Amino acid sequence: MKILVVGGGGREHAIVWKLAQSPDAEKIYCAPGNFGISKIAECVDIKVNEFDKLISFAKEKAIDLTVIGPDDPLVDGIVDAFEKEGLRVFGPRSNAAIIEGSKVFSKELMKKYNIPTAAYEVFDDSKAALQYIKEQNTYPAVIKAEGLALGKGVIIAQNYEEAADAISDIMEKKVFGDSGNRVVIEEFLTGQEVSILSFTDGKTIVPMVTAQDHKRAYDNDMGLNTGGMGTFSPSRTFTEEMAKYTYENILVPTMNALNSEGRTFKGIIFFGLMMTPKGVKVIEYNARFGDPETQVVLPRLKTDLLKIFNAVVDEKLGDVNVEWADNAAVCVICASGGYPQKYETGFEISGIDVAESKDGVTVFHAGTKGADGKCVTGGGRVLGVTAVEENLDKAIAKAYDAVGDINFNNMHYRKDIGVK
Repeated sequence: MKILVVGGGGREHAIVWKLAQSPDAEKIYCAPGNFGISKIAECVDIKVNEFDKLISFAKEKAIDLTVIGPDDPLVDGIVDAFEKEGLRVFGPRSNAAIIEGSKVFSKELMKKYNIPTAAYEVFDDSKAALQYIKEQNTYPAVIKAEGLALGKGVIIAQNYEEAADAISDIMEKKVFGDSGNRVVIEEFLTGQEVSILSFTDGKTIVPMVTAQDHKRAYDNDMGLNTGGMGTFSPSRTFTEEMAKYTYENILVPTMNALNSEGRTFKGIIFFGLMMTPKGVKVIEYNARFGDPETQVVLPRLKTDLLKIFNAVVDEKLGDVNVEWADNAAVCVICASGGYPQKYETGFEISGIDVAESKDGVTVFHAGTKGADGKCVTGGGRVLGVTAVEENLDKAIAKAYDAVGDINFNNMHYRKDIGVK
């Protein structure tokens, strides 16, 4: 098969890397891709939101399957556009991707179908939102921009002043654009977070192995929220009992709820969950692979990923036995100094080859580009150094050993990935 992967980050590198292991993958293209992806696929200079150009390219190259990585094009209807042209594409249509595109929609869906989640209220007026915060007088308070915000649209306010700043930034200063036209204010859930990505064709839903993400920029969960500074898989605390409860009370009901609403979901549903003292609850849904969760989940997948993708598109996921390795994976993000705020790019990166020479280590490129044949930094999150070992402690040690081989100017990474 000829395959086109849309996207250019660490998630897409992991997807391309896994697809390249399939005996049925004849040729892989990636648009726009990055320096690391260019080593295993042909990169195409088309942006993820240029639907017409992507469709023309898919037709010109007789692409058999297009795989959509990021959230924006999914929410904006790229799958609908491809299907309208008779092209095979992996990912949810826009009317199903709304579970990520609108936090208001997803919260209302959970309420309607009794899917466990935090109590919440929705506001389209900043003064009313502030008045509610003042009346509740309960902190921390969770304030979410309704729409897509690169994983940064959730503010956990510790007091009224922080809540007021968050509402002002989101609704008045519009730091996330139109994504901040409405906010969701919800109760703060305590416990450990866990991510469960799942394959679904609308008839069957198959959970992947668990993962846990580290969102804050600095050690001990300090600093600003980021797109993710590292991940590990499996969770140390998510039990078999929790897995059974989650499958029966969250995963299957979500798939069925979307079907009932005429929004059949085919692709990846990412369940962001909190293990609270009162049971597992949904924090958020995503309509695609997580980043950097993908970088620890796919290395543990034994089944041919292309086979799974085709089964989802053909609504035959129930016929595939999805198998996982009994091991552990850790991904440490090497970021540009200053991320997630202001940072510089264009610095040459050294040591990737040395890191990858270690057994079980793969370096996934996120924000990299080529300059005069050299690999240089091109984004906030630059690399995801992933190590696979028999258990988490060994995987952590191996990942950090490999990180030690890599160097670029102002490189920043957390030292505590995997230990929570």
